Order: sequence, then C-alpha cells, then structure tokens
Amino acid sequence: MRLEGENVLVTGAGGFIGSHLVEALVREGARVRAMIRYSSRPGLGDLDLADEAVLSEVEVVRGDVQDPHFCLRATEGVAVVFHLAALIGIPYSYHAPQQYVGVNVQGTLNLLEACRHHDLARLVHTSTSEVYGTAQRVLIDEDHPLNPQSPYAATKSAADQLALSYHLSFDLPVTVVRPFNTYGPRQSARAVVPTIASQLTAGRRELRLGSLDPVRDLTFVADTCRGFLILAEADEAVGRVTNLGGGAVVSIRELAEILIGLHGEAIEIVPDDQRLRPDKSEVLRLECDAARARSMGWAPTVSLTDGLSAVYRFVQEHPERFRAAEYAI
Repeated sequence: MRLEGENVLVTGAGGFIGSHLVEALVREGARVRAMIRYSSRPGLGDLDLADEAVLSEVEVVRGDVQDPHFCLRATEGVAVVFHLAALIGIPYSYHAPQQYVGVNVQGTLNLLEACRHHDLARLVHTSTSEVYGTAQRVLIDEDHPLNPQSPYAATKSAADQLALSYHLSFDLPVTVVRPFNTYGPRQSARAVVPTIASQLTAGRRELRLGSLDPVRDLTFVADTCRGFLILAEADEAVGRVTNLGGGAVVSIRELAEILIGLHGEAIEIVPDDQRLRPDKSEVLRLECDAARARSMGWAPTVSLTDGLSAVYRFVQEHPERFRAAEYAI
C-alpha cells in the first residue's frame, strides 16, 4: 500500500518520535490526524516545535488511549494507524507500574478493538528493544528471546503480543516496529543523550551519570521515522516484528566522551547512584540485527557525530526544556 493520499492517525503525536513522524507523514503526502493526550494546559507537546507549514495540514484530536470510546472515534475514517502512545520512562515504571499497564497494555487493547471495528488497512504498532533485555547473543534479531527487565519493558512486551494476537485471531493487518535506541532533537532529559547534552550546555563542571558500561544501539530519529514509513507500506511486514537499529553501537561512557568532545571542554564524569537501575533490571547490551528491515529497503543514514551535533545544538537553543541540575525520570 501507499501512504500518499491516505488518512492516517498517529497516537502519541505530541511525543518525541511521534512529532517527527507526523512531519514525515505530511511530507509523504498523507492526511494526518494527530492524537495528543488531553490536558487542560495549552500546547501540543513536541508538535509545538514542528514546522508551522506542516502543522497547518494536521488535524489535532485530544484524548486518551485508556478511553475506548475515544479510540473508536479517533480511528474513524482512517486507513492507517501509527500507534506510539505510551508511557516510556523506565525509572518511573519502578514507581508507577499500574499506570504503565493502563496506558501501554489497556490503551493498546482499546486501540486494537477500535481498529478491528473499523476494518482499516494497517496498524503499525511501536515496540522497543527493551523487551529483549540484555543480549543473550549478538546481534539481536527478531527471534531473540524476550526478557523484559523493567515494568516498562514488561508492559511493552505484553502490548506487542496483544497486537500480534489480533493479527492471528482476527486477521487485523498489524505491523510491529521495534526501534532500538532512537535519539534526536526534541527528546526529553529522561533519555541519556539529552541528559548529557543539557548538563554540558548548562556549564556544569561535572557530568553526573549512572552506569557507564551499558552498550546501546543508537539510531537518529529521522532514520527511525523513515523506517516507520517503509514498514507501513511493506506487505511483507504484516504479522511480523521488524527491528530498526544498527545506527551506531556505543557504551554510555563512549557516548559521554563524544559529547564532551563536541562541547570542547574537559568535564569530569561523576557517578550518581540515584541514576542507577536496580542491578537485575539493567540492560547491559543492545545491538541490533536489522537484516529484515534492510531487506525491505531501510538503512540508517545519519552518522552518530552528525546526530549528536544536532541534539547538542537543539539543547543549546532550548534551555527552557531542560533542568540540568535535576535527575529526570
């Protein structure tokens, strides 16, 4: 199928990846309905930073995926749904696991039922590499065992299995996209790249981080969004999980050193115990086998240096979005 000219819904459109995906879809020629979580406060989340010419083409709806009636209305008249709405912060999931079940599991179920009711052409469901846990073999392909090590990862794994079960049980055309660690402008300080950049640009004389040993597979957000578009159009992705990754594999220590180099001043890295995950919950290594995505025409194109430079500039230009002295969970 082709996205050009189709009516599409993006849930979680006010988030980091969601806002970039809305822009990519509009530029692809899709007619986009952007779902923003309802709040009495003004603003569209990260969509406020999107190109105004793009926003003028977008229909914004406010609600909550935990409301099945809202999901039914939001999906009416659309051919494709990109489901990104989720609670994503791993540290907060230790404190509020029930909220994660409500949004990530029940919210996904509500959306699946709505999509089934409307008989749409494609549901693109967003997973996460965190469901794999620490790599039991490298590279991690889609057949790697699932071993969620946090409440967040457990709820995402459950949501993935629900989505796939609806394909098997009801022939719902579900595609599961499993990004590894996406980074880029607009990402909040709960993620490690903007956490490092915000401390550096604030002029702090030390960089406070948790464990420096975990290895992550980083992909720039524009590449991740292009992967969503390719997989949404690929019939061979239906009923399957497809990894998106292989952009750049680095340890947190190496990542900090690259960003310190971009900053241009020597900064001491200081361990901060409050930023550590529980020992058995820390995912030590994620490294993606993206052969399946590559077979469908996708590959990352943005280098790690270029991507990190873009994040550093964004944080410099938007200091109001970051509180460098605080640990954001």
